[in-house]
Amino acid sequence: MNLHVREASPDDAKTIADFNSRMALETEGRPLDPAVIGPGVQSALADAGKGRYCVAEVDGEVVGHIMVTYEWSDWRNGDLWWIGSVYVHEDYRRIGVFSDLYRHVESLARQDEGVCGLRLYVEQDNKRAHETYRKLGMVLPGYQVMEVDFEKDAK
Repeated sequence: MNLHVREASPDDAKTIADFNSRMALETEGRPLDPAVIGPGVQSALADAGKGRYCVAEVDGEVVGHIMVTYEWSDWRNGDLWWIGSVYVHEDYRRIGVFSDLYRHVESLARQDEGVCGLRLYVEQDNKRAHETYRKLGMVLPGYQVMEVDFEKDAK
């Protein structure tokens, strides 16, 4: 097996949108609107200020991806990179694809003097994901996320 991680390109948009839709169904039971997620992925791929995607390929086939967005921290005078929209195709799980994606992003972040840390959202009940993230060196910092979802409010 030849596993390779690279920056995503616009040619990857359809696969990333499909993977994001699968991830939302698996983790939250939430269907994503193709008319929204497709252009959303394309927008991020076209504007690096919104974020970046990296993809994992096995023998030239995209089998997973990871997205990074940015948050400025005045307390740290640096950027926190938020990991989101992580997905690994079910046929390629538990063989190190996510670990390679994560390590790639971590390496990029550590090379950038303006980055002060990595964060991610994880479902409270997804114990398998918690364990994976702990093994990669992540910790629970004691924060909980709160939000107002304007999309849900409109319904």
